[in-house]
Amino acid sequence: MADLLEIQHLSVWFPTRRRHGVIRAVTDVSLTVRAGQTLGLVGESGSGKTTLGKAILNLVPSSSGSVRFSNHEILNLPEARFRPWRRKIQMIFQDPFGSLNPRWPILRSIGEPLQIHFPKMTRRDRRDRVASLLEKVRLQPDLMLRYPHEFSGGQRQRIGIARALAVEPELIVCDEAVSALDVSVQAQIVNLLLDLQDELGVSYLFISHDLAIVEHVSDEVAVMFRGEIVERASAADIYRSPQHDYTRKLLASVPTLD
Repeated sequence: MADLLEIQHLSVWFPTRRRHGVIRAVTDVSLTVRAGQTLGLVGESGSGKTTLGKAILNLVPSSSGSVRFSNHEILNLPEARFRPWRRKIQMIFQDPFGSLNPRWPILRSIGEPLQIHFPKMTRRDRRDRVASLLEKVRLQPDLMLRYPHEFSGGQRQRIGIARALAVEPELIVCDEAVSALDVSVQAQIVNLLLDLQDELGVSYLFISHDLAIVEHVSDEVAVMFRGEIVERASAADIYRSPQHDYTRKLLASVPTLD
């Protein structure tokens, strides 16, 4: 399969108040995400996973490197030039409640990206599209006039998925998309994401610290430690025969019933 996203030698460093001080959140990372597949990105909290995901979407500035999407350089573009690419790359956030405006009904939350990216779409067409998206994530369309506080955490994350799908993206960055949910709800959301991938052919960069979930959803897995990629292989190889000491420690830290 062709590479949809190509990251080459990407670094994201943040200046500190100390003279000449920097926080090296991401350092010299090179990765690819293939069309229609899932790359799992694992590592402990603070390893730089979320910063990498945000850098791809130009939500944080990058210090150096290259990010190519469909063979076009998109790194650090001005917002006006990046907007067409923002339609092709969407994000599902960790906190399903914090990512929704509490003052907006769901119709407006999901409909806003449609209004931005498809300005000629009529209000009736937007409403029909929102209804269709809610059905796609297995929610009733008549819920669209309700507000975020009226939903459970799992339902709110389904709404977040519907919003990400609204503009028909080719890549979705899932940033700890199930970590804030109960275990039973996690399984429902993960299965929904896999079903949507089969139906729509969308690619995922699946960021998580949960190795069991990453193994279940990923074609390939990259392991991140202190801002660097220390190992990358197929999901089967990573879990069967980890090569890096940090990967082995991550796998050993997973609790078992034994």
